Amino acid sequence: MGGCMHEVKAPQPNPSPVETPKHQNISTQQVFPLTGLPAEGAVNHRVIAVMVNNHPKARPQSGLQKADIVYEVLAEGDITRLLALYQSEFPKKVGPVRSARDYYIELSNGYHALYVCHGWSPEAKAMLESGTTDYLNGLFYDGTLFKRVSFRTAPHNSYITFANIKKGAAEKGYLLQDHIDPLPFRIDAPKGEQADKIDIIYSHRGYAQVQYKYAPDQKSYFRYSAGEQTIDYDTHDPIQIQNVLVIAAKHNVIDSSGRRSIDLVSGGSGYLFQNGIVKQIEWENVNGRILPYENGAPVGFMPGKTWINVVPDLNIVKW
Repeated sequence: MGGCMHEVKAPQPNPSPVETPKHQNISTQQVFPLTGLPAEGAVNHRVIAVMVNNHPKARPQSGLQKADIVYEVLAEGDITRLLALYQSEFPKKVGPVRSARDYYIELSNGYHALYVCHGWSPEAKAMLESGTTDYLNGLFYDGTLFKRVSFRTAPHNSYITFANIKKGAAEKGYLLQDHIDPLPFRIDAPKGEQADKIDIIYSHRGYAQVQYKYAPDQKSYFRYSAGEQTIDYDTHDPIQIQNVLVIAAKHNVIDSSGRRSIDLVSGGSGYLFQNGIVKQIEWENVNGRILPYENGAPVGFMPGKTWINVVPDLNIVKW
């Protein structure tokens, strides 16, 4: 689905930032902390982080178009998994849900998120059972909170609704309100080299290649996997992104199953793509969050949605 679709048009929230007046009349307009977009009502819903399967047999997924931030990181082999962070809006359901790895939990913890997965590696099991992270694991709710769909086969068929996430949180006594420190957002236009198309080649196999195309009229990047546009399975809405951050981190294979350790602490080099422009940046881990810096100062995100691709080497990134 979506292979023949060319940059599907969809309603796009106005990415214009809200500026605070320089007078004493401080604007009362609230913005969502992870998108910088105007908000009505409460902005203190706890972040929900869901491990989303990105195997070719799991595509297209459900619910990714509603995520404020998505981390795309290698699991085993050349298949990535997606950690989708929801705070400003929530889809009816999300999935397929996949198993946990320790570095995804670390990224989730940077937002004090309720972590949702189905299964775990030994390292992830130890982390979650230590009690430092609130979580819901489909291993214990298969057929109750988590449902298997008939149109896909295991392990690519586990889904959860946000109604069931709330139900599970209530059963476990997890709070769903939180103070969320906002990301840095910019009010100026990015400057740099033109980059309307981005290729990330996780391997020579087509299914492991990601592409982003910038659409100036939408002020958004559209995402593609293996040449097929990334859309929502249920609504066919396309993924639209205002920030694509690509960072290089050291990867090491640690066991015979091909599981990895990934250094998401030490910082390093990367690229930030905004408005069809690329800027080389340095990234830092700030209290568990991966953020772009230039000359020691934070680089603001454009208001809107953000995808962060973690790669072992920047040489696999082309534009």
